[in-house]
Amino acid sequence: MISRYWRGLAKSAQADHYIEYLREETFPRLRKISGFVDATILKRRLEHGVEFLVITRWSSMEAIERFAGPDRDVAVVPEKVREMMVEFDPSVRHYEVVE
Repeated sequence: MISRYWRGLAKSAQADHYIEYLREETFPRLRKISGFVDATILKRRLEHGVEFLVITRWSSMEAIERFAGPDRDVAVVPEKVREMMVEFDPSVRHYEVVE
């Protein structure tokens, strides 16, 4: 199993909208991809916004490619999400789940 990590700093006024976007648009789309396991949203308030760490779990790197395409380390950040962010990581980190 592989965990995929992405970090973004949302504008404070957009934080709830971002969570709603994940729940209503992103996660339902991911559930349709073979090999998607689950997702977690972590958040913390910072001085300049609300930081999110989105962790998705996948059965394999091939499953991740079905979502992200051949350059699987590039973050998939739709324009609508970009507008909600102060900043975000342009790439993701992948970790093999040991336990």
